[in-house]
Amino acid sequence: MFYPEQIFTPAQEAEIVTAIRTFERRTSGEMRVHVEHRLRRPPVDEAVRVFEALNMHQTQARNGVLILLAPDQRAFSIFGDIGINEVTSENFWETTCAAMQPFFAKGDYVNGLIKGIAMAGEALAEHFPWQEGDINELPDEISYG
Repeated sequence: MFYPEQIFTPAQEAEIVTAIRTFERRTSGEMRVHVEHRLRRPPVDEAVRVFEALNMHQTQARNGVLILLAPDQRAFSIFGDIGINEVTSENFWETTCAAMQPFFAKGDYVNGLIKGIAMAGEALAEHFPWQEGDINELPDEISYG
């Protein structure tokens, strides 16, 4: 059985958090990664639930992005708030998922997450560039459920 806290070594977890922080320095957007032990609903529905539970919908510009990973069930989803969804292309999240999928298929969760973080981070930086006075509204650490 899979236990979420065991999926990453401390060094790998630090690498993922560093990727989040690197992109958040370029944007007012917020990004989180959540690892779920057991999905109780379809991945996108679980991502919406976690997004709300983490209060990601309460950012000032409504530009939060959540990557949800459920390795035990070989599933993942990305959920972006209304602000980022209004400015990205209609198939942006599908394209991002498609770029992450080959990594996840090989069990390379770290590089798959970093790829997704990079793609979402570029979109956030383009549409919501960092400005003087921007604050980090949400924690950068990986959450587990």
